[in-house]
Amino acid sequence: MISFVTSAQEVSVKVDTTKIRIGEQIQYQIYVDKDSVNEIFFPKLNLDSLKKIELVEAFDIDSVKNKYFRKYILTSFDSGRYMLPKQSVLINDVSHLIDSIFIDVSNVTVDTLKQKMYPIKTIKKEPYTFDDYKNYLWLLLGLLLLIAVIIYFVRRKKPTKEEIEEKIPPFDLAKQRLKELDNKNLLQQNRIKLYYVELTNIVRTFIEKDLNIPALESTTNELIETINDFNDSSNLNIPKETIIKLQKLLQEADLVKFAKSKPLLNETDLHRKDAETVIEKMHPKVETKEENDGE
Repeated sequence: MISFVTSAQEVSVKVDTTKIRIGEQIQYQIYVDKDSVNEIFFPKLNLDSLKKIELVEAFDIDSVKNKYFRKYILTSFDSGRYMLPKQSVLINDVSHLIDSIFIDVSNVTVDTLKQKMYPIKTIKKEPYTFDDYKNYLWLLLGLLLLIAVIIYFVRRKKPTKEEIEEKIPPFDLAKQRLKELDNKNLLQQNRIKLYYVELTNIVRTFIEKDLNIPALESTTNELIETINDFNDSSNLNIPKETIIKLQKLLQEADLVKFAKSKPLLNETDLHRKDAETVIEKMHPKVETKEENDGE
């Protein structure tokens, strides 16, 4: 242990050595007598001008017997002789200087003649870690998510024809179904009975959904009687000739379906037109302001 003491003997510095090899450490300690000390500030070390001496760690202020002290750990990684300059310790607002110290740093000598030589080793592969596969894992998860989304939309339950038709107003649906019936060309295929089954089903479905009159399960006579009752007791205002036309259409269709009657081509055309006329005449009209004013 090497000590350096100021002339006033209030401040002293101790180092465990002033000669080290590259990378070794020096314990540098500053001591201050406790007598008459009211306030003390240890320095932030002023290192050598070449910046070759490095501060490894500065410990907190401590005390031992009648002295305060602070320890610093120093090192250097460059060989040579360096001066650690004077340090200033402030005691009771008075600056006290510590003598400078020379530090000798030497290289680590290696005797290559005595040192056993070994052949150059081949490069060893490092073991794989999770980080090596992390990007591939995220890519795989993204691909699986994309596949899951595609499968969901492909297998998602598509609405049935009935569910789609439920959202269409009865009048518009009836007109649409009449056009679809025309495009089936059932008459040209001599499927007359099926044609009349579908034609009357379109009309009956319209009546049941648009007018709230039970029509699908009623016979022709029952349906006509019910429509007349509704017409008399409500404001449906269905023209009598429309009801008669409907009755005639249903009766002719019953003959085709149950009596194997085969109407002529001009008759089927007339029945098709009658069906559309019945639907249009029975569909409730919304009176506009202009119509009310006209009345």
